[in-house]
Amino acid sequence: MMRSVINKIVLAIALVMSSLAVSNAQEHGHEGEAPAKKEGFNVGEMIMHHIKDEHGWELAHGVTIPLPVILYSNDRGLEVFSSSRLAHEQVYNGYKQEHGKIHRVNEAGNIDEEAKICDFSITKNVASLLLSAVILLLLFPAVSRGYEKNKGKAPKGIQSLLEPIILFVRDEIAKPSIGPKYGRYLPYLLTLFFFILVNNLLGLLPGAANLTGNIAVTLVLAVLTFFIVTFSGNKHYWMHIVKPTGVPVALLPIMIPVEIVGLFMKPLSLMIRLFANITAGHIIILSLLGLIFMANHMGGMVTSISISPVVLFFTLFLNLIELLVAFLQAFIFTLLTAMYIGSAVEEHHEADHGIGHEGTISELG
Repeated sequence: MMRSVINKIVLAIALVMSSLAVSNAQEHGHEGEAPAKKEGFNVGEMIMHHIKDEHGWELAHGVTIPLPVILYSNDRGLEVFSSSRLAHEQVYNGYKQEHGKIHRVNEAGNIDEEAKICDFSITKNVASLLLSAVILLLLFPAVSRGYEKNKGKAPKGIQSLLEPIILFVRDEIAKPSIGPKYGRYLPYLLTLFFFILVNNLLGLLPGAANLTGNIAVTLVLAVLTFFIVTFSGNKHYWMHIVKPTGVPVALLPIMIPVEIVGLFMKPLSLMIRLFANITAGHIIILSLLGLIFMANHMGGMVTSISISPVVLFFTLFLNLIELLVAFLQAFIFTLLTAMYIGSAVEEHHEADHGIGHEGTISELG
């Protein structure tokens, strides 16, 4: 699947670059001609606007929910105000938002590079993170109450929906990958799986945030896994790194650095895999939708209407694919995490634990 991810990214870049070239041609005209009066539609700018983080939550064009801006500086202390104060590049209380970042400006309206500002604002991604946390905190206590209420009976309601997924994570991910010690790590694996799944699904809604497509979020998830694996490693795990089984002594100066680098490559692969797959899917869908606006700019309303059904058909099809990817990426991230933990806690290293499975999943991911 890594090959499919690369193909997605290449296709997205090609679409964006072609649209930018068309826009540039429309703006400046061909060589020796007068510049076009009509400004070109910038697909790349539209895509970045929708996938990047921002201080307001735009549900639709012109409909934005303002979020709290929380700034701290040594000379002014803590300042809190609404992000609507900085909309449309307005200057408020000496602050201005430019390219998604808030800067201090001087009396002339220029950015003051010397002013040091700490931004603790509730951005779109942070708000989405809090929303997903609320959803999880509402779902799982309800499942817990269902187990207590329906003890010995068939599950009902939300319990019947989530119980098969919980059992799948336990029986198909945790037990085979970790072994008898799986119970200690099952809460983390369940939290990881449902956190990624819920945010992947929320990201498919119109106007939603691109949380799991934010590399800072996937970095934190990967770092958590790295610390759990590192502190769970037993003597055999660390001996395998210091002196890999079956490796001649003469090769140890080469193999030990390779094994150490491998410790950091595992969380790095987790971080990039989730980020790349989710972001690539969003870019492809937005690129297709951008074709409608490009057609309207280049050929008028009739051309735009004529290609809209085709574009919408492929967009809906890709949304269905992204729905599958939402579950698949949650499964892959959780499975690889369980395999890394299993390799750290297993008692004997007669063979490299899970390498065959990891290779298969790497191809799928």
